[in-house]
Amino acid sequence: MNCRSCRWLFVSALLVTASGAWAQQSAPPASDQTLPTAQVSGTPKAAQCSAPPALDQKSVAAFEQQAASGDAAAQCGLGLLYDNGIGVPQDYAKAVYWYRKAAEQGFALAQYNLGRLYHNAQGKGAPRDYPQAEAWYRKAAEQGLAAAQGTLGDLYATPPKFADCQTQPKGVLQDRYTQAMAWYRKAAEQGDELAQFMLADSYLNGRGVPQDYAQAALWYRKAAEQGNAWAQAVLAGLYDDGDGVPQDHTQAAFWYRKAAEQGQVGAQFLLGYLYHKGQGVPQDDTQAAAWYRKAAEQGHAGAQEHLGDLYYKSQGVPQDYAEAYFWYDLAAAGKPTGQAAKIRDEIASHLTPADLSRQQERARKWFEAHQAKPQ
Repeated sequence: MNCRSCRWLFVSALLVTASGAWAQQSAPPASDQTLPTAQVSGTPKAAQCSAPPALDQKSVAAFEQQAASGDAAAQCGLGLLYDNGIGVPQDYAKAVYWYRKAAEQGFALAQYNLGRLYHNAQGKGAPRDYPQAEAWYRKAAEQGLAAAQGTLGDLYATPPKFADCQTQPKGVLQDRYTQAMAWYRKAAEQGDELAQFMLADSYLNGRGVPQDYAQAALWYRKAAEQGNAWAQAVLAGLYDDGDGVPQDHTQAAFWYRKAAEQGQVGAQFLLGYLYHKGQGVPQDDTQAAAWYRKAAEQGHAGAQEHLGDLYYKSQGVPQDYAEAYFWYDLAAAGKPTGQAAKIRDEIASHLTPADLSRQQERARKWFEAHQAKPQ
């Protein structure tokens, strides 16, 4: 099986999700009783924001006094309280004020969170300001904070956030990618799985670094072993094609399964394909149908077409022309230039007008329920 074209399709979609993900790590939702316990994964204990002993009015007031006295960890912690609205009304202006107090003392996590507020334009207290975001991320990154290094890499890798690519002189984009890779590498070497994934993707595509499938596989594996479903899916594809690693369908199936069990739609489809072909796993159309269905239900047109084919030919599932028509009908909408519409129309000849109408209505309702959801 040559799944290279499949892989490129779902990797490009994954990168949209991955881009900027570090900027979401800093202050996760928390209950009204607790300060976020790990504002940024991997933050050294000495650099963590402190917290009040309780979140009642008296404790918060005492904590504010501690912050006002110049305690950087308390200032950072108070910024987090206002940032998240924990124990105090949410107030981004006050969050910026206290983060800045700590940031100006060199407190890396406050520098990172201040950059995040400027980056994401959260509230009137921090109008969107990419140069400010970049400056504060850099200060934190230069102190070794992996999340800041990864985010800084993301900013350099996505220059449209700062300026129109078409207006930049020749060579500027490549220079930005080179800088992005340098920051991704720093974070990746600290074990940041997102940075490992982005560094791997850069080697895969030769963006900012020479194209090198072996290096791509190495970094995808590091992220995959940490449970990153995106990395698991692409690493499986490298084994499937023999790019950067010896071709090994058993390893491909192993990593597709890891990603598929986390709901990664492309991996679910490709694992189903391996079961259908008996590559790396015993040939098993029942398993193929099960994995195709998981992907098909998420809107994967290829999986819908393959599942429809199994119902049409009675492979792994009982022959069911109505089910075959339904899945081919969905696939035809998702792949309008393919053969799905032609086969769907062939299947229609096996249905009564009433059955045909029911499946067309079923497909219409499916699209109504899924059209607003990302596929």
